[in-house]
Parts: sequence; C-alpha cells; structure tokens
Amino acid sequence: MQKQKIGKIFIDRDLCIGAASCIAVLPDVFELDNENKAVVKNPAAADDETLLLAAQSCPTKAIIVYDEEGNQIYP
Repeated sequence: MQKQKIGKIFIDRDLCIGAASCIAVLPDVFELDNENKAVVKNPAAADDETLLLAAQSCPTKAIIVYDEEGNQIYP
C-alpha cells in the first residue's frame, strides 16, 4: 500500500488550547498567533511523517490532516 501524501493541514481554532506540542515537534511549521492558537506558517518545512507526528502530538486533536485528494487521514 502506498503511503498517503499530505495535501492540507487544518487547525480547528475551537479545539486548539495553545498547548504548543505541535511547535515542540515542528517549530519551523507551526507557531502561536496573538490569540495563543496554533497556526501553520510553513507546511513545506517538514516531511509528511513528521507533520503527522506533530498532528498526533496535539492533546485536543485540533490538527486535521488531509491527503492530496482531500480525504481526512488524521484524526
């Protein structure tokens, strides 16, 4: 089975609590904005496997990952 390529990362601002676990995993990709919510600043700065790890590190599952066809692959 071929690995799914990540096409889009979405952060649900209602779920995000600013835990910054995504930033601990990928500081080049994620940052907190002025409301202490995570935002994606440079998704191309990491490989798909590490992006998925960052999403999985979120305690509230606020980072939603889609493949290139738009199918949700996490959570």
